[in-house]
Amino acid sequence: MLLLGIDVGTSSIKVSVVDAATQKRIVSAQYPDTESKINSLKPGWAEQSPEMWWEHAQQAITRANATGKYDPKDIGAIGIAYQMHGLVAVDKEQNVLRDSIIWCDSRAVEYGNKAFEVIGQEKSLSRLLNSPGNFTASKLAWVKENEPETYSKIDRVMLPGDFIAMKLTGDITTSTSALSEGVFWDFQNDQVSEDVMNYFGFDKGLIPEVHPLFSSHGELKASVAETLSLKAGIPVTYKAGDQPNNALSLNVLKPGEVAATAGTSGVIYGVSDQLVYDPQSRVNTFAHVNYATDERRVGVLLCINGTGILNSWTKNNIGSDLSYNEMNAEAQRIPVGSEGLRVLPFGNGAERILNNKIIGTHFHNIDLNLHTRAHILRAVQEGIAFSFRYGLDIMRENGMHPKVIRAGKANLFLSELFAEAFVNTTNVPVELYENDGSVGAAIGAGIGAKAFASPEEAFSNFQPVKLVEPTGTEQYESAYQEWKALLELQLNK
Repeated sequence: MLLLGIDVGTSSIKVSVVDAATQKRIVSAQYPDTESKINSLKPGWAEQSPEMWWEHAQQAITRANATGKYDPKDIGAIGIAYQMHGLVAVDKEQNVLRDSIIWCDSRAVEYGNKAFEVIGQEKSLSRLLNSPGNFTASKLAWVKENEPETYSKIDRVMLPGDFIAMKLTGDITTSTSALSEGVFWDFQNDQVSEDVMNYFGFDKGLIPEVHPLFSSHGELKASVAETLSLKAGIPVTYKAGDQPNNALSLNVLKPGEVAATAGTSGVIYGVSDQLVYDPQSRVNTFAHVNYATDERRVGVLLCINGTGILNSWTKNNIGSDLSYNEMNAEAQRIPVGSEGLRVLPFGNGAERILNNKIIGTHFHNIDLNLHTRAHILRAVQEGIAFSFRYGLDIMRENGMHPKVIRAGKANLFLSELFAEAFVNTTNVPVELYENDGSVGAAIGAGIGAKAFASPEEAFSNFQPVKLVEPTGTEQYESAYQEWKALLELQLNK
């Protein structure tokens, strides 16, 4: 059986076709070639068109098919990974009512803060494992108050992956994991949270039918199958947010196992068998892909909005004549610590690890007689690594002490400089793997379709391609402490 994985990213849609027998990727394709637009109608806002995602997903699948490396008719199951926390709203005819308010949009912070206060901090944390914060439920509350005409037409609310599954199958479903990432789920009672629904005044009918994550979420419509040269009736057997899915793709399923990614945002994601929460909700706990009421597995998620997007901004605005490889090579000519130049990378909306503050990106200590473009290129990657350390220390406060971190050899982890800065700043080795989100979604589809006897069998051929170990922690520790002092000055303003 061949498995199709679709990864609905912020920058693009990537698809992979995987052979279930070998767990190997046959082909991957991406669309578009340039980064997808984020619409920012006001400062702190971020929206994307769900119909754009759907068009790009079709284009990516068509590109994969065009390689001729497999027969599309041999695909037997579809899995979907998607950018987390986005709000998609449709009417009774499944028409999209407005652009999706996506993960890095900050407009709903105060709605979540007020809900946290009224529901009660202890009750919110013990039942939701989070403050409602800036998550999907709070975004829906913003629409309810500010766009009442749109809100009155809503038949169902979804996460981005639920929407793509709807376009493929015509069915609208969700899962415990998806509802938990929207902060709609009561872990204490294992049901949709009455506290959240009642406080915001939401009708329970807005929530789609809840299915097990590894199960059928509908079958491919004949009209879509014809357009994409696939078989009608293929089941969608897996849907997960990008970070739980990234963890799955790295075989991070057991308590104590930890994954990381450094794409547009930066994430460390650790699995626990305890319903843990951070008292300040700086890191967040969601139902993992293998969560069950009789065997609870939750993912403790550290998210930093302003990581890879800063590296991309730096390339576009400072190193536009360079490839990423050339940027990395130029930066490596500068010594550890960038000769005093420090960068705070928090310029992509409200940062949960900073108590939902928006502080922007800051360049500190630029010496016009000393620092060059190469210094900036290095200081940006070091600043991103330092932000991971800052967040990991919060996770350590909450009982997460990784001995090794698994990451895909992609995005910033393609940079030897960044990988070195990451492991020496955190003092944790990193295993790098070739898998990515679209491969993980395909493997998830195979688990859901029972192409594997167990999740363990799905990773029977899984091996790291590289191990990066700490070698110079003292130099990085000194630079990190200087960086942390600058961050604390900014937070205390």
